[in-house]
Order: sequence, then C-alpha cells, then structure tokens
Amino acid sequence: MIYEPPDRPRRRQPRSALDSPLLSALLVVVVVGLAAAIVFVPGVLSPAAPTPAASFGQPTGTPVVTGPTPAATFARPTPSPGPSFVTYRVKSGDSLNSIARRFRTTARSIAWWNRGAYPSLDPQSAEYDPNTIRVGWVLVVLPGSVVDDNNPPTPSPGPPTAGPTVAA
Repeated sequence: MIYEPPDRPRRRQPRSALDSPLLSALLVVVVVGLAAAIVFVPGVLSPAAPTPAASFGQPTGTPVVTGPTPAATFARPTPSPGPSFVTYRVKSGDSLNSIARRFRTTARSIAWWNRGAYPSLDPQSAEYDPNTIRVGWVLVVLPGSVVDDNNPPTPSPGPPTAGPTVAA
C-alpha cells in the first residue's frame, strides 16, 4: 500500500502587471516602432564610420578617414636635450686654435659661429683675421662639431647672452 496525500487546493500566485496581455502587446508595438524608426528614418542614428559603399565614390558629407587610429600610450616622454652650444669667455693667452682644441672643433668653425658678433672673425670678410681675438669676448662654441665651408651657418645676431659658460 502506497500513501498518497490528499489533494489540496493550490494557492494562487499574485499576478504582476507585466503578466497582462494588453501590456505585453503594447511593449511589442513600442519596440517594433523604434526599430522601424531607426531603419527607415535617415539621420536618426548617425553612422560611427562610413559604410564600404560610402567610401567608394558616393558622397556622404562625412570625410573618409584612413590610417591608424590614435591609441593611448603609457610611455614616459623623452626629455628635451640640453643646449648643444656653450659660451666661452676669451682669456689672456687664448687663441682660436687653443679654444678649438679644447672643444674638439676647428678655429675656422668658431670663426663661422661668431662672425655676426665679431666681424673680424667672418671668413668671407676682407677683414678676416683669425689670430686677433680680444680678452673678454664671449664666443659661441659647438663642442665636437665642425662647420662645412660649403654650407656655413647664418651669422649670430650679436654676443650670446644664454647658454652655459665654460670657465677655465
């Protein structure tokens, strides 16, 4: 003999407003209407990127952008280089050759770099005299660089006021 419990009436579950067939039908109509508006009304949603057909000769009013897209980088910026020139104040006993040896360059290069401030150092001038420099002159020097005589630099505007000064 098997025991079977007596039949009890089921408790009725409370109904939600969403269980209503009328509300379900209204929700379907709204979703279908929004989808139709997006598909059939131009300009409701602007495209994020041009479509392939638009990029092959059909004017769209939106420029076609090609190339890589910018991406965020997390690399540290490289430091700016310091000035590549130094200034040197001429002392008693200095010559262009001795200064040039000290900075691994040539006397003629020093003359080219300083011809605007001191006309007697202009290699293109009739008054060019590389053996005459005065105590106290402030010369611009680019250590380790040599000027190409076929492509000389433009004259400096006057005695330099910036840059590191090298002491003896």
